[in-house]
Formats: sequence, structure tokens, C-alpha cells
Amino acid sequence: MGSPETVARKIVMLKQNLGVDRFDLKYSNGPLPHSAMMRSIELLGTAVAPRVAELLGS
Repeated sequence: MGSPETVARKIVMLKQNLGVDRFDLKYSNGPLPHSAMMRSIELLGTAVAPRVAELLGS
């Protein structure tokens, strides 16, 4: 959890420290409004993933 920058840095840390290459994300549809869940998915693709690639130099 956190901002796109925080999430990207956490993913990079896991990659560097544990060598993980894949992440499975589970989205709960409990009290989170659908629009907020969709925004989270959008940010993962538009902000987090590019930042991870940038931090890893790929």
C-alpha cells in the first residue's frame, strides 16, 4: 500500500532482495468502491510499472 512511488520502491526492494519476478495482486471488492479499485489498477499500469522499470534500469 502507498503512493505509486512507495509501491514501486517496495517492488524493487523485493526484486533485489528476494529475486522475485512476478507479483499476483488481489483486489478486494468489499468496502472499496469500484471506481477506486479501477483507479488502483490504472495507477499500477501507468505509474507503478514504468517507475519499477526505471528504477531497475530496464
